[in-house]
Amino acid sequence: MEWSSERIEQLRSLWHDGLSASQIATHLGGITRNAVIGKAHRLGLTGRPSPIKNRTASVARPRPPRRPRVEQTPPQRIAIAAPPQRHVEVPKRHVELEDVPGATILTLTDRICKWPIGDPRHPDFHFCGRASADGLPYCTDHARRAYQPPARRSGDRDDQAQRFLARRQSIR
Repeated sequence: MEWSSERIEQLRSLWHDGLSASQIATHLGGITRNAVIGKAHRLGLTGRPSPIKNRTASVARPRPPRRPRVEQTPPQRIAIAAPPQRHVEVPKRHVELEDVPGATILTLTDRICKWPIGDPRHPDFHFCGRASADGLPYCTDHARRAYQPPARRSGDRDDQAQRFLARRQSIR
């Protein structure tokens, strides 16, 4: 479509009347809204306030009242000194387990040591089967290997396990 001088004058008139680009395109017929916007830009017609902004300004919603701000002070922290550590010497000993026939998955109970022995894929796989320590799933010897304090894990794991079990038995 070609812009004739008559249509350009009509565009200027409708533009200054405040019609939207879509309304002008419909009024002129045979052109799109984008064609109207492009021609208005090339002609240097002054910009107008957005009709969308005008609608939202007239339909302003009331704001909810603001809640009063409450100043919060952080809670005071009280430093508590850690109790002095008692060093309990537990003699190192090598764990030697007697030959116990072991337990299968079908014979396990809550009073049997559940320490796995062997490879689960092999037919000779079994569990320790000795009596478990009170409140633990393992016997005393396997508990020494399994339970290590999480704070330090260095080369002295056996010492830590020994101290852990010694404390546990002294609490009872």
